[in-house]
Amino acid sequence: MKIVMAIIKPFKLEEVRDALTGIGVHGLTVTEVKGYGRQKGHTEIYRGAEYAVSFLPKLKIEVAVAADLTGSVIDAIAAAARTGQIGDGKIFVLPLEKAVRIRTGETDADAL
Repeated sequence: MKIVMAIIKPFKLEEVRDALTGIGVHGLTVTEVKGYGRQKGHTEIYRGAEYAVSFLPKLKIEVAVAADLTGSVIDAIAAAARTGQIGDGKIFVLPLEKAVRIRTGETDADAL
């Protein structure tokens, strides 16, 4: 089992969700986060004054999947989240040691 974590632009959430649903992934967690990568933020003008925005709004998506689905999940997220512009995000894959469904007590792959 793996956890696939992706940092994406907020307006791409629905496309990513639809792509994951299309390949059979039924659950995900979304968290609003702020951060920056190579784009190092940007500047905005508000009431005539220029402000530096160091941390940009992003969404963090976490999906727990069986190990054999990892490649499909990565491909689906990357295709749906890509705009071709700087700041499209990153995908990370982490090992998942154990999963338990609280309601039924099912464990590991059955709990996903």
